[in-house]
Amino acid sequence: MTLDNILEEIKKAETIVVLCHESPDGDAVASSLSVMHAVAKLGKEADVIIPEYSKVFDFLPGADKILQKGRTNKYDLAISVDCSDLKRLVGGKEYFETAKRTIEIDHHSVNSMFADFNYVDPVAPACCQVLIGMFEYFGIDIDKELGTCLLTGIITDTGGFQYSSVTSDTFEFAAQLLRKGVNISKICQEVLRTKTKAHCQLEKLIYERLEFIENGKIAITYLTLKDYAEYSNDMGDDEGLVESIRDIEGVEVAVLLKEKENGGFKISMRSKDNVNVSDICLLLGGGGHPRAAGCFITGDVSQAKTKVINTIKQQINK
Repeated sequence: MTLDNILEEIKKAETIVVLCHESPDGDAVASSLSVMHAVAKLGKEADVIIPEYSKVFDFLPGADKILQKGRTNKYDLAISVDCSDLKRLVGGKEYFETAKRTIEIDHHSVNSMFADFNYVDPVAPACCQVLIGMFEYFGIDIDKELGTCLLTGIITDTGGFQYSSVTSDTFEFAAQLLRKGVNISKICQEVLRTKTKAHCQLEKLIYERLEFIENGKIAITYLTLKDYAEYSNDMGDDEGLVESIRDIEGVEVAVLLKEKENGGFKISMRSKDNVNVSDICLLLGGGGHPRAAGCFITGDVSQAKTKVINTIKQQINK
């Protein structure tokens, strides 16, 4: 069984590294730290490598131990969390490829199964929910510190338990974590109810540029490198912007284009219950979840917008 194999590999390894996807969200950062805490309870030490992440998550237990680079070039075991494809392990891919053994733990429905041992539960709304079941199977005691990381991942990837991906298990696991003393109010304050001034500036810009297409079913906007240089110094400043567009009355698909230094735009796409944006982003070379997905498109803003809009139209007008 895969879980038994994973536990055996962790126990055998002398050096362990934990990696997550590029532009990590709360679930990615929290999952990485959760594995670090869990591995410690098995008598092992793990390096967590995240070259860049939002300071919003600095409140998480163990965040001060996050590394930008590995302490060795070749680990016995590399563990990937919340990542559906090896190419998304930016900043960590080299450590994964040179490790003696590899493990992948994820919840994305479209997954390339790129590790020696792959444990993927596409029903789970967050990777942290997958980890809870895994840790229970391993007999690991989930204390307040570990529980804080786990609940943070669940809260961020479910929008505070609002998304259709939430299951009854999600609430049952959350209740278990609360009984461990985890402070849900503090987590929500940190990740859901706090806006930086930079966030407000970026929010103003996206609404000034907002376009409605297909009788208001599609809402699309963008941010440039100049915008980020002028207003933002943290990658978390644009968190939640595309969701706010999705929540506009009549909008079925919301799109935020974010210009990147490598000559293109990172596309963040969100939808309500009628449109599967994962299918749309797959056509554009990306992927994700039915209601939250993304991709990358080269070209200027006009070219990127046209390509995205045409692809969405094809899907919603089938």
